[in-house]
Amino acid sequence: MNDTNLSRRNFMKIASLAGLGASLAGGQSARAAESTPAGDRPDISLTRPRPAGQKPVHELTTKPVERVRVAVIGLNRGLTHVESCLGIEFVDIVAVCDLRNERAVHAADLCEQKRGKRPVVYGGTETIWEQMADREDIDAIFIATPWRWHVPMALRTMERGKTAMVEVAAAVTVADCWALVDTSERTQQHCVLLENCCYGENEMFVLNLARQGVFGELTHAECAYLHDLRSVLFSLGTEGDWRRDYHWQFNGNLYPTHGLGPVSQYLGVGRGDQFKFIVSTSSPETSLTKYRNEHQPNGGQHAAEKYVCGDMNTSLLKTELGRTIMIQHDVVSPRPYSRINALYGTGATFFDYPARLAVDDPKRHGLSSPGAHEWLEDADLAIMREKFTHPLWKKLSERAKGGGHGGMDFVMAWRLMDCLRRGITPDSVVYDAAAWSCIIETSVRSVATGSMPVTIPDFTRGLWKTMKPLGIAGPA
Repeated sequence: MNDTNLSRRNFMKIASLAGLGASLAGGQSARAAESTPAGDRPDISLTRPRPAGQKPVHELTTKPVERVRVAVIGLNRGLTHVESCLGIEFVDIVAVCDLRNERAVHAADLCEQKRGKRPVVYGGTETIWEQMADREDIDAIFIATPWRWHVPMALRTMERGKTAMVEVAAAVTVADCWALVDTSERTQQHCVLLENCCYGENEMFVLNLARQGVFGELTHAECAYLHDLRSVLFSLGTEGDWRRDYHWQFNGNLYPTHGLGPVSQYLGVGRGDQFKFIVSTSSPETSLTKYRNEHQPNGGQHAAEKYVCGDMNTSLLKTELGRTIMIQHDVVSPRPYSRINALYGTGATFFDYPARLAVDDPKRHGLSSPGAHEWLEDADLAIMREKFTHPLWKKLSERAKGGGHGGMDFVMAWRLMDCLRRGITPDSVVYDAAAWSCIIETSVRSVATGSMPVTIPDFTRGLWKTMKPLGIAGPA
């Protein structure tokens, strides 16, 4: 592949596959799928064999470094990563990049004010990031750009011998998920999904409860991304410029990883268990069109847009061990924010928003609550938090105060940077990035075929059977 054309080639590939998704979206989707010759529809369910010469990366370690040198592309969301890294004493920000040059300059100004050293600024053109990725004085690149750029940027980052840290979702199509997996294995460079919700206080609390056996045998989980983004989707100069586009291209779960990442780690998906298939269904599309028609945002310039993504998408995933996951997506209904974040087992159940915990035998844990038919009383929940709050959260909570998304952004950045500093395997690797992200296209395919099951490919290529579940990261 011609290095200078890497991003352009992948952009065209993404665009063509997005067109395929558009043909399967909307009210006529099932008929469209049926009328397309089977040979013309790629079989996204197949697990591809590992190409010769590639090696797994599930336990990939890297050379320890005294200081981690990073760069950031995309300084809307990426500015939070800049701020987090400025608070980590062993991280140096070498370069910043944004299509809008003024954003890159602002980030560089902030670095200079906080550290007294100014990173190199890249900005102004769609391909300027390639020059930054080619630098030899960078260990890792944060990729916080619109989705269509995630894959080409991650591929070039790994090809240049750097860790790619990609905002969610890592990819939109299954084919691009495989491209990330194969490149990570071939280059022996990590591709880490920046799923900050895996580092939330409650998510880490539940992970610790699960690993310490409080839930007993795990059976079911529920998760979601329920967030009223109607005004954001029409806000010019923000992510609304491009996120709204997916509402007229796809009918499925457009943003699965915030909820799915944490519950996948609870269940050991990719590490002892694996997604098997998905069944997905969508409600009618009403709310985004209604909001557009009533508010006529931006002078009515969106009047001709036809949205196909149902207001609520609900998907059920089955795992190889027979466990189930319910995942929902709704960003257009008037409602409070929720990721649901629920976990069921033979010994306990947890439900978030607000946080509630029920245990089968409270007395075994030294609690006074009556039993499994009631949520634990506040005092007992506080006792469980004291016992089982994740050690990494305990270590970093004070430093994380004031950080993005309740502190989880800082905890995530610190943990990932510490993994690079020590040369140890991150908490999630490219197989997780691919498995969590592929729900976009697999849910679209299921909706398009009348909610028929769609097999989810095994990006680990069987490694999940021997990989150990994610442990509890200690406060190094």
